[in-house]
Amino acid sequence: MAHGSSGGTPFKNPVVRWVDSRLPIFSMMVKEYGQFPAPRNFNYFWNFGALAMIVLMVMIVTGLFLSMHYTAHVDYAFNSVERIMRDVNFGWLMRYIHANGASMFFVVVFIHIFRGLYYGSYKKPRELLWIFGVIILLLMMATAFMGYVLPWGQMSFWGATVITNLFSAIPLVGDEIVTWLWGGFSVDNPTLNRFFSLHFLLPFVIVGVVFLHVAALHITGSNNPKGIEPKGPQDTLPFHPYYTIKDMFGSGVFMIIFAMFVFFAPNYLGHADNYIPANPLVTPAHIVPEWYFLPFYAMLRAITFNIGIPFTGVTIIEAKLGGVITMFGSIIVLFFISWLDTSPVRSARYRPIYKWCMWLLVLAVVVLGYCGSQPAEGLLVVVAQICTFYYFLHFLVLMPLLGKLERPLPLPRSISEPVLREPGAGPLPAGATAKPMEKS
Repeated sequence: MAHGSSGGTPFKNPVVRWVDSRLPIFSMMVKEYGQFPAPRNFNYFWNFGALAMIVLMVMIVTGLFLSMHYTAHVDYAFNSVERIMRDVNFGWLMRYIHANGASMFFVVVFIHIFRGLYYGSYKKPRELLWIFGVIILLLMMATAFMGYVLPWGQMSFWGATVITNLFSAIPLVGDEIVTWLWGGFSVDNPTLNRFFSLHFLLPFVIVGVVFLHVAALHITGSNNPKGIEPKGPQDTLPFHPYYTIKDMFGSGVFMIIFAMFVFFAPNYLGHADNYIPANPLVTPAHIVPEWYFLPFYAMLRAITFNIGIPFTGVTIIEAKLGGVITMFGSIIVLFFISWLDTSPVRSARYRPIYKWCMWLLVLAVVVLGYCGSQPAEGLLVVVAQICTFYYFLHFLVLMPLLGKLERPLPLPRSISEPVLREPGAGPLPAGATAKPMEKS
């Protein structure tokens, strides 16, 4: 009989042993999540991948329950959501978990992306791993946008109208794309039906891409805060129990914060206008998307000028199309940063100039989020233009140039070197190896 683990020790449970001898899923789990060697210097930024998977599962489960009671029709959608809140047993809880879960999902993923950017997790050999992550982000954005339309409140309706109308800026085929998205000549019942179907489907597509993302991770191995590859067993630890415990602790803290929003501030991250039934004849004073779209929305509105040939009056790209290109370009550029960053050093810890550029990027994105939440007028438009300019400058100019010009700090030769070096010893001479500390 086949053994139930790669180490030659069979599983004690006879049912598990019987299943594993025919379909070795338990052996695979032990290999990939038990014995899998992980760098020993992970910090708590490495919790956010596991947190993202937890929130994804929460969103799918709560979404399935909500779909049992939701009616995708413009005449009944708003009332069906109110019925879920008032009449369905624990419907209010399912809806608040689902609505706030979307925000928590983006918080976790944004931090996960920042960690990848800061520590260079997109560099060779993890280019495909990073690309799968950007695809997940795009799918999340599409799913969240369509989900925001489903309550059919004022902001749902007008948000769908504004965002889908952006495609009309595409030359030649823009109007046809908008008509296809709407299923007619305005945002109406066919639009709501299409968005509901896609909102239900896309999370399962995300699960498929997450599977590829995790598979790529387990083939190339994880990056780490030092950005250097493990040199041997002294640089790694088994994933279980060391990092499963660490993930459990991080998950517990995260769930406390999540619960605080669900039970004490369930509508804090939403918009009050979405508790008003959709009315095509009344336009809200200020149309804004959900907070996680605000930086991209600010980039869209930052392009207030046409782009053309100087001194001829010939316009090549109108402001509306320029805004659309800028907004989508802010995501597309992320696909190519594995090749835009020319530095041989991964971690920003050892890149003193790039480290400050990264924090400037974070500041620019936060300021863009604020600009997107405010009316596009006055000084805020200029501020949004400056932050948008820096965003693209960071990826398209600073990354390639700093990789050639910046002088990084010296890297340790192994992950364990600072730990195994004797106390009080200075830097290791060239060619020397770390000497393990003797036990007392």
